[in-house]
Amino acid sequence: MIEFHLDARSGLSPYQQLVQQVRHALRLGLLEKGDQLPKVKDVVAALAINPNTVLKAYRELEHDGLVSARPGVGTFVTATLNGAASFAVLGPLRQDLRRWLGKARQAGLDEESIEALLMSTFRDSAREDIA
Repeated sequence: MIEFHLDARSGLSPYQQLVQQVRHALRLGLLEKGDQLPKVKDVVAALAINPNTVLKAYRELEHDGLVSARPGVGTFVTATLNGAASFAVLGPLRQDLRRWLGKARQAGLDEESIEALLMSTFRDSAREDIA
């Protein structure tokens, strides 16, 4: 089961962060069809947020066809986003990325610097693919 967390520095509202975390988990195969999302009351207790925030996130995911709410039972995954990205593909890439992160930390980069470098490189690469 997914465990949500909030990052005040992300620039995203709490409900958007919850949606994004579910989408990432679906994309990486960490959540699969039939898996249950945490109950609203459990998310509220863990994150100290308003129940309407969690409900809004779950409604958006339901609107997108990714989850389905079963009254009195919970919210369950009904679709995935991982496509062809299987563990066989993601596993080695994750190992490479962990090695790279280790090198970045050894070079003295903090978490924010690593994230900035990764995102700027990602954007540059996307631009090159377009050109």
